[in-house]
Amino acid sequence: MSAPTLEQFQQQVSELLLRHRSLLDVMSKLGQSSASVNRAVTKAVTDCGCIELNARKQHYSDELNLENAKQTVDNHLSGELCEHCEDVIKSELGRNLFYMTALCNLLQIQLDEVVAEEHNKCSTLGLFNLT
Repeated sequence: MSAPTLEQFQQQVSELLLRHRSLLDVMSKLGQSSASVNRAVTKAVTDCGCIELNARKQHYSDELNLENAKQTVDNHLSGELCEHCEDVIKSELGRNLFYMTALCNLLQIQLDEVVAEEHNKCSTLGLFNLT
């Protein structure tokens, strides 16, 4: 079975969204689902311990070229998600994607166009697209 397209997913969300048809409801559910993603990642660190966070100031040097600079930047993460934490985080990310797609539906924005435009922007701006 092939993966669904973004267009198919967006249509499915449109058909399933019954309770939260209000723009304000969808926006609040999107914020809530985003917080749940953050909480699931936090619990992977603090409750399970399958991943660890060791954050400190990033050190950049003006002498490094951009490729070498990318190699010196640390993600502050060690370890790997266990199966349980990965499943929980995927589930929360899925819920977040659902409500983001619902917001697109209410605003009559095509999700595949959003992805395509962001991809083009990243391709065009390259490293100048740093966020």
